[in-house]
Amino acid sequence: MNSSSTHFVTSRRIGIYEPLHQISTWGESFKTNGCPNTSASTIAELEAKLDNQSEDTSHGTPGPSEKYDQEATKPVDKVQRRLAQNREAARKSRLRKKAYVQELESSRVKLMQLEQELERARQQGLYIGGGLDAGHLGFSGAVNSGIAAFEMEYGHWVEEQSSQICELRTALHAHISDVELRILVETAMNHYFNLFRMKATAAKADVFYMMSGMWKTSAERFFLWIGGFRPSELLKVLVPQLDPLTDQQILDVCNLRQSCQQAEDALTQGMEKLQQILAEAVAAGQLGEGSYIPQLATALEKLEAVVSFVNQADHLRQETLQQMARILTVRQAARGLLALGEYFQRLRALSSLWATRPREPA
Repeated sequence: MNSSSTHFVTSRRIGIYEPLHQISTWGESFKTNGCPNTSASTIAELEAKLDNQSEDTSHGTPGPSEKYDQEATKPVDKVQRRLAQNREAARKSRLRKKAYVQELESSRVKLMQLEQELERARQQGLYIGGGLDAGHLGFSGAVNSGIAAFEMEYGHWVEEQSSQICELRTALHAHISDVELRILVETAMNHYFNLFRMKATAAKADVFYMMSGMWKTSAERFFLWIGGFRPSELLKVLVPQLDPLTDQQILDVCNLRQSCQQAEDALTQGMEKLQQILAEAVAAGQLGEGSYIPQLATALEKLEAVVSFVNQADHLRQETLQQMARILTVRQAARGLLALGEYFQRLRALSSLWATRPREPA
């Protein structure tokens, strides 16, 4: 994603210059040949040639200058068509978003009704001791309206990512210009940044849900690190797909991986310390008190720090993508984003295959 601006330099020739130059040339020819008695028919023939050239330039087949201008404007036309396609895609995306926002509103009403029913059930003693978490009732956290909204948005995010992967793959095979390819790269990058913003909002609603990775497939959760992928490990997966790299690029990627590992170690140690503090807060108090309010109130105050850790981990993921964008060329960046998207697609496919595998009878 090392970007160098593309300049289109167009040199123009005014069509009338060539006939005038030829008039001058022919005039010198007359003098050289020493033919003072040039006939009127010869002059008329020359005038006819000039008229034919002028007609060719203005009415007939495009002259050399027009052909050159048409060739020069082709890349610009491609970019304009591409921008028009992006605007149309954005319009469709807005329509889809409007549709699922309306669906969210409908779901919110249903969730409120469900919460009221659960509350009535608790009051009637159906959940004795309140020991059953509503999230275990099979609603995948949907009792929390914030998480329900995130799940729906994430479903659309995955669909959009699949579409972008196909577009990147087609563009790379078609060998389109770097200007067009940069538009696709920036769109794909912003798509990941949107996911991080969605996660930040959802973490405020239920940070445990985000930390557990329940919104991901089982194979993705196997590689989970503070609510997402570990940047340094992902670099190891992606870099082989980017060859050939220059010596400077290899050095920059190695430095980036080392910085990622240091930041990951710091966040991991901080999370472990926080878990210890939370465990001590929950376990505090006298045995057999029967009241957990003081201990849980103290632990609750510490949970804001967990939200902060999730956001910091996503910030590290975003910074890693941006740094790779600066290190790589546009075409390398497109290949990297394609490899990243396909990597997650394969993990999701692996989860499906594992879930549907044939099982031996007990």
